[in-house]
Amino acid sequence: MSDLTLGLLGALLATNQPLAVSNLVQQTTGVSITVVNPDDPEERELRQLMEDDDAALAQVDQWIQTNNALMATGLGESKEALNQRIHTRLDAVRTNYASFLRRHPDSARGYLAYGSFLDDIGDEEAGRVQFENAAQIDPDNPAAWNNLANYYGENGPVTNAFADYARAIELDPAEPVYYRNLATTVYLFRKDARAFYGIDEPQVFDKALALYRKAVQLDPDNFDLATDYAESYYGIRPLRTNDALAAWTNALHTAHNDVEREGVFIHLARVKISAGRFDEARAQLDAVTNAFYADLTNRLERKLVERQNAATNAIVAPPTNPVPGISPAISAAATNAPALTNALPMMNGIHALLNPPAFSPNGASVLTNVPPNPPKPRQLQTPPPTSP
Repeated sequence: MSDLTLGLLGALLATNQPLAVSNLVQQTTGVSITVVNPDDPEERELRQLMEDDDAALAQVDQWIQTNNALMATGLGESKEALNQRIHTRLDAVRTNYASFLRRHPDSARGYLAYGSFLDDIGDEEAGRVQFENAAQIDPDNPAAWNNLANYYGENGPVTNAFADYARAIELDPAEPVYYRNLATTVYLFRKDARAFYGIDEPQVFDKALALYRKAVQLDPDNFDLATDYAESYYGIRPLRTNDALAAWTNALHTAHNDVEREGVFIHLARVKISAGRFDEARAQLDAVTNAFYADLTNRLERKLVERQNAATNAIVAPPTNPVPGISPAISAAATNAPALTNALPMMNGIHALLNPPAFSPNGASVLTNVPPNPPKPRQLQTPPPTSP
């Protein structure tokens, strides 16, 4: 039994268990964590606020869906009346958060919860203020820095996002979400990443892929994460064929159902067509039977025939190393050299990133052309919000 395990058992017998566990983890691992006492009256009130917050958002979503269905039949209330009802419902949540924070102005978790609610209803700037408050009150809370990085990733400056995600990772190196978020940001904003980190574009890709691999190692059963990582290879020229196949093979290992598995078969076929491995690609396409993928399958089959015909009188170079088998874990680093020097062809209707990142297209198109600067100093705001 490890020293940490023995220490945790002892901490559970302590009078102040949350504090004892927090202190033990920091002493043993060097990582500072905040353990919440669920019996604390303040924590119970905040937890109730967060449950009411979720209930209000769910109710508003149901109102919108119901009204849209009624409008299709000529019934339902006007857009103005529905908006008024929604604002009244959400303003009640705002008021409750503001009241809580006036009574508990040092509650970093309260500011985080309020900021998340504001983000959810589209008031991102007000949400940022609450995340700044949380970061000042509890600078060792990684969620505060992650949420701030999310804001800067979408609204700029993106250099703040790089710095804040790194801070979140430093505070909680075992949280896969932080690595995934930073990987996505580095991948999307490659020009800024080159200048910020002082590296060239291939090294930017290497950095993003390494971050994705770390996230996958920490969350190996997350199919969406595995596919995000695998899809990132589509943006690299020349295509790193064997590494891409390894990533998709591992994504296949994490698929939960036939729909997800057959989606991976399509990606494997796409990469193998590009690599000239036509028989294997056809076998992958033959394994796709779901009608949902019929259009994609037909397009890839036409592409396969075109590429086969074009290669009839040409010698196709074999890949530099064998196709990797299914592995439950991603290797610590990609070591395969690119199998081919030709770029991956763009295929109509098949996008490089099927899982949209957390950042808006508008943000991406603007921020990639912003000259990178050092992270901008923040003007932290500690006064609690006032009632709307």
